[in-house]
Amino acid sequence: MKRLGWTVSSWGLALVLTLPVLALVYEALLPTEDIFHHLWSTVLPVYIGNTFWLVLAVMGFSLLCGLPAAWLMAMCELPGKRWLQWALILPLAMPSYIVAFVYTDLLDYSGPVQAALRGWFGWQSSTEYYFPPIRTLGGAAIVLGLVLYPYVYLLARTAFLEQSTNLIQSSRLLGCTPWQSFKRVSLPLARPSIAVGLSLVAMETLADFGTVHFFAVSTLTTAVYDTWLGYGSLNAAAKIAAIMLLVVTLLLSMERMSRKRQQVFQKTMEHEQETGYRLTGLTRLAALGYCWGLVTIGFLLPFAILCYHAVYYFDQAWNAKFFQYSANSLLLSTLVALLAILLAVMLGMSHRLKGRAYTALPMRLASMGYALPGTVLAIGVLIPLTGMDFAINDLALWLGLREPGLVLTGTMTAIAFGYLVRFAAMAVGAVESSINKVSPSLDMVTQTLGYGPGAMIARVHIPLIRKGILAGALLVFIECMKELPAALLLRPFNFHTLATYVYQFVSDEQLELGALPAIVIVLVGLIPLIFLNRSLEQHH
Repeated sequence: MKRLGWTVSSWGLALVLTLPVLALVYEALLPTEDIFHHLWSTVLPVYIGNTFWLVLAVMGFSLLCGLPAAWLMAMCELPGKRWLQWALILPLAMPSYIVAFVYTDLLDYSGPVQAALRGWFGWQSSTEYYFPPIRTLGGAAIVLGLVLYPYVYLLARTAFLEQSTNLIQSSRLLGCTPWQSFKRVSLPLARPSIAVGLSLVAMETLADFGTVHFFAVSTLTTAVYDTWLGYGSLNAAAKIAAIMLLVVTLLLSMERMSRKRQQVFQKTMEHEQETGYRLTGLTRLAALGYCWGLVTIGFLLPFAILCYHAVYYFDQAWNAKFFQYSANSLLLSTLVALLAILLAVMLGMSHRLKGRAYTALPMRLASMGYALPGTVLAIGVLIPLTGMDFAINDLALWLGLREPGLVLTGTMTAIAFGYLVRFAAMAVGAVESSINKVSPSLDMVTQTLGYGPGAMIARVHIPLIRKGILAGALLVFIECMKELPAALLLRPFNFHTLATYVYQFVSDEQLELGALPAIVIVLVGLIPLIFLNRSLEQHH
């Protein structure tokens, strides 16, 4: 009976977390409103086209940045390589909308770059010279590519490191140059990993709201946001969100297919790169310049500008609002991290107690939300919670009580639930990985001693999987601190997190005043990268 209770609880939790997806699909299948017909016949085809070209451009630019860097770090001997291979991951910690503002500020007509050019060459106005505008779809693609290329870099580098040295040496003995060896041997073997990296880049691009909204590039993400807040049509927003859900499902299917193919390719994983290609002269300078250039424009330059603004405008930024919104972010992120871990432990242990294939299904269902872009998820959360709010008020009216108002959508409940649905997958993954390492014989011994499931978890499993619990909680906490689109749509009136607070300054072109909270977000984002780098160093 106790085990039945665990099974029922795990299925109940999984269904609660899949409620936004089910609600979104249900709302999208309802009869279409006039607003959606109007959008479909006017702007929606343009939004779909922009989204397609943006995703394609970001994937191309990420490949251009990440793949050569991955090969250089895996196969070549370079001075400072130990630091450089870690530094190349740093742009992941930088929110894309902050990078977007920094480069807009630098490269706009009134910015220091164009002002310097006009000063040097004596140009008087923009009619006398051409400078590519940054606030375009191409500019958005470059900014997003600078922030997202580490996905391709990390997976490609790992794939190159795992390749058999014998294959590469054989290709060299057969007369291949390093370039031919890369093209004919290394690249085909690493292709599935690169495909996975590119699918992650595509999903992150699809989910981006801050950069495209700031650059006024209309995509499906901004269409969901504008339809809900501008037109007030949940039905039309749900239909656009369902289109995005379809695209994400397609991308995930492609990623899984790539992973299946990867099992065929990676049969020899004996490679421990001891003697890489020794680059000299101009080649070495070019390789170092390329890699450090990526780190500089993707992280060091934007971060340095943030630090400058934070110091210069410290007195104006160090105020009650900064502390209030930091406290909001801290409280919300901590609450969601604790709930996610509790949920992950319950789902993981339920599967452990039964040990059947079907008992893993609740964990997979609970992890679905992570694939959803923030705006799509927010619409999915708003649909059931708005319905519940109406039901609560109708019930109060029927009982002759005073209507309580927006109990769920007007409080922190909506944003906390949205974050939990979006980031529970991280906690579930971390806990599941740790639980799988615990020997099943320990369960048998504990049961022989007469302990029930609850006592076994508290006394045996929790102490053994505490590192996985900590890692999962930390990842959820950090993602909650950084999340922007879901926070913008789900936050109660006059409630800000650090991410929405910074974005408010970015929207008003006053990043100088938001630099201090932006630095806090960036520094928090560096924590998982340090963990990631350490785990990579342990494996290679």
